[in-house]
Amino acid sequence: MNPQAANPIMQIVPLLMIFVIFYFLLIRPQQKKEKNRLSMLKGIKKNDEVVTAGGMHGVVLNIKDSTITLRIDDNVKIEVDKDAVSRVEKVA
Repeated sequence: MNPQAANPIMQIVPLLMIFVIFYFLLIRPQQKKEKNRLSMLKGIKKNDEVVTAGGMHGVVLNIKDSTITLRIDDNVKIEVDKDAVSRVEKVA
């Protein structure tokens, strides 16, 4: 007697279910977070107070294509990459 052969489609179903679970629990939330971050970076304006990924707090003085100039203290200006901005604290 031969044991009943497993249907190949039934072997693939658990893998598909795992992929669907990973998509909704990991991939999709990360995509939404990245979309929100990019819209935040596009919305940065002059005089916004921002915090960089390194923890530097500053006020936006100038915006270029890929960099921004921050005033972090009186007469102290630094130029950082836009991607280094982690959040906008206050819109002035």
